[in-house]
Amino acid sequence: MARAVGAVDCRRLHCQPVTASGFSYRTTKQGDVFIEHLGRHVVTLRGQAAKRFLKRVTGASEDQAQLAMAKVTGNFKRGNERTVIPDR
Repeated sequence: MARAVGAVDCRRLHCQPVTASGFSYRTTKQGDVFIEHLGRHVVTLRGQAAKRFLKRVTGASEDQAQLAMAKVTGNFKRGNERTVIPDR
């Protein structure tokens, strides 16, 4: 059974704070979890890792699920990104 989470409306990204978004996942009958970002495969979880992930996102809000997927893939804000300041 496949479940897609997190459709992104790009127009909203410009007027709201940047958060983890664009992630989706699907599960297989064997219990594997495939996580995608903007339609591209990022990581496959199997066994205990897949069970922990599904436990975390089951019943979670959209934002919490997006953050969980970002953390599992390692694709989330670490605090060391720099803001680009345009030349004056």
